[in-house]
Amino acid sequence: MASQIFVVSGASGSGKTTLVKALQASDPRLRFSVSYTTRAPRPGEVDGRDYCFVRKEDFQGLLREGLLVEYIEQFGHYYGTSRAWIDQALKGSRDIVFDVEIHGAKALKEHFPQGNFIFILPPSLAALEQRLRDRGSLPETEMQERLARVRQEVHETPWYDYAVVNDVLSEAIERLQAIVTAARCRTGVIWPPVKPLWT
Repeated sequence: MASQIFVVSGASGSGKTTLVKALQASDPRLRFSVSYTTRAPRPGEVDGRDYCFVRKEDFQGLLREGLLVEYIEQFGHYYGTSRAWIDQALKGSRDIVFDVEIHGAKALKEHFPQGNFIFILPPSLAALEQRLRDRGSLPETEMQERLARVRQEVHETPWYDYAVVNDVLSEAIERLQAIVTAARCRTGVIWPPVKPLWT
C-alpha cells in the first residue's frame, strides 16, 4: 500500500508533541518527519532524531536553494521541512507523521492534499494557560504572546480533517490511533492494491 502522511498541529502547550511521540511509539509503521531548526536542543533532544539542529546561516542556505517544502520563524527561531526527505520517505513502506505548526500544515496541504491533517486542542484556553505556567520557563511577555496566538490558531481548526481534544492524555492517544487506523482503511488506500486479486 502507498505510504500515507499524517500531519499533526496544535497550539503550544496543547500536548501535540507528547501525542505524536506516543503515537509513533505505539505504531512501528509510522516514521517521524525530522525538521530543521535553528534553535538549541532542549534537554533530552537528539540531533537527527528530534530535529536537525543547524545554524541560521545554513538554514537560510536551504531556503535560498528551495529545498524546504515549508518553514516558519517562531520566537526568533526557524523551523522547516525538507521536500527531498519527504519524497524519499514516501517511496518506503512506512507512513510519515509530522509535528508542525499551522503555517507548515497549510504548506504541506498544498503539496500533499491527500494527507491526513489533525488539529490538537487543549480542553480550554484556561487549561492551556495553566499548562504553560506549569512549565515555569516562559517569561510573562512570551506567555501572553502565545496565548494571543492560540486565540487566533483555534479558528483554523475547521479546515483540518480531524480534531482531537487533549483533555485526558490516554484517551487523546486512543483517538489519534483511531484516526490513523481509519485513514489506512479508506477505499482509495485499500482497493488499488487488492483490485488485481478480484479480476
